[in-house]
Amino acid sequence: MTTIRQEDLIQSIADGFQYISYYHPQDYIRALAAAYEAEESPAAKDAMAQILVNSRMCAEGHRPICQDTGMAVVFLKVGMNVHWDAEMSVQEMVDEGVRRAYSHPDNVLRASIVSPPIGERANTRDNTPAVVHMELVPGDKVEVQLAAKGGGSENKTKFTILNPSDSLVDWVLSVVPLMGAGWCPPGMLGVGIGGSAEKAMLLAKEALMEHIDIHELKARGPSSPIEELRLELFEKVNALGIGAQGLGGLTTILDLKIREYPTHAASLPVAVIPNCAATRHLDFTLDGSGPAQLDPPSPADWPDVTWEAGAGARRIDLDQVTPEEVATWMPGDRILLSGKLLTGRDAAHKRIVDMLAKGEALPEGVDFTNRFIYYVGPVDPVRDEIVGPAGPTTATRMDKFTEQMLAETGLIGMVGKAERGPIAIAAIKKHKAVYLMAVGGAAYLVAKAIKGSRMVAFEDLGMEAIREFEVQDMPVTVAVDARGESVHKTGPAEWRARIGKIPVEVGA
Repeated sequence: MTTIRQEDLIQSIADGFQYISYYHPQDYIRALAAAYEAEESPAAKDAMAQILVNSRMCAEGHRPICQDTGMAVVFLKVGMNVHWDAEMSVQEMVDEGVRRAYSHPDNVLRASIVSPPIGERANTRDNTPAVVHMELVPGDKVEVQLAAKGGGSENKTKFTILNPSDSLVDWVLSVVPLMGAGWCPPGMLGVGIGGSAEKAMLLAKEALMEHIDIHELKARGPSSPIEELRLELFEKVNALGIGAQGLGGLTTILDLKIREYPTHAASLPVAVIPNCAATRHLDFTLDGSGPAQLDPPSPADWPDVTWEAGAGARRIDLDQVTPEEVATWMPGDRILLSGKLLTGRDAAHKRIVDMLAKGEALPEGVDFTNRFIYYVGPVDPVRDEIVGPAGPTTATRMDKFTEQMLAETGLIGMVGKAERGPIAIAAIKKHKAVYLMAVGGAAYLVAKAIKGSRMVAFEDLGMEAIREFEVQDMPVTVAVDARGESVHKTGPAEWRARIGKIPVEVGA
């Protein structure tokens, strides 16, 4: 009988979440590097270069790949012959490990969990509780799988219960375009088929823990209907032309994993969950000999990819920019921002519009006249950092606030990630504003462009407070111009037509 000590599980969980915060799985890096070499879309290739360079920087600096350091998800397979030398429950041990990981002084991770889920939604401050799935299995070891799942990708989860005679392929191809780019492709798709509603979801999440091997499967050929389905969906999803960051291109997913389970004769439950460019997962086994030993990857595992901020980009002074100048920008233009911009996301926007609705003055320093806002919730800085990793958050969550912000505050531009919805695009066109896209999955790289940061308002909101950033050559792309044209519509449509395997109207 194996004895697992409480401290060994706690420390292994803590070490594991630190590890995956700054080390990409090497199978992901190899697959992304191969996709980068094959990519023909300049915009997508540039985005991939930023992700690869960011990944290497994070590995070297031991700082988070993405500012959204994720919800802690833990899968445990506990051998039935294991004896626990512990006073805490398994959930309590996991939570203590998460607490240590997310408050590590040398690499503070962003706490994103709020409780209760409705009402006050107060941040728990330590990213607990974790989501724990536990299974009792034969044996005398504990197998552990960790994942740090970002909200941008988790929010794009799709589920349905098809009729048994319906086409699963057609359904997947109809919903992937509806995910938009907020899940930060290129990444993976996990597909769960069968069981009940909750079982299909769990299968899809478990599938995302597997390693990328689609190219090996293609080389040897399928040996089962599930492998045939994987290959068909992999080819057809990429033929949608969505591309890196939704800009249009050859690679949207690097792999697609499927898990299945028997189901009711009347049902075909199907779940699809995406994993983003900040794919973070790890597995290890505890055998009673102590905490897990996690070996760092070799620097040679990263490809020799470089990225230069100034290549083909226009430099813009945020302190001098005018609405007239903004009106000349075109979708796809690459821009380097310098000067001051304010930050704010969901909670800050809600407070601002509530104050405006009541006729109240905005807090001192919150003046958006001819200014830009950056949708970001940064990681806290450590040591001599100005700010921790500070990549963009999904812009569509701010869509419902956009008309009032543009109409009543003097705001002329926004910076975020992924596409904007019809309501926001209509407001942008009406007010001749602009929306700029930064690359999701390049948070540490973006943070290097931030030369100053000060708190302005709503400090109680933590990472969602309004700050003023001083930036220098912050890389962005014009995603929606003052005429309302969106590169997230034109780009994928162009590349879907170029690839020529999927009708352009699919998912439209």
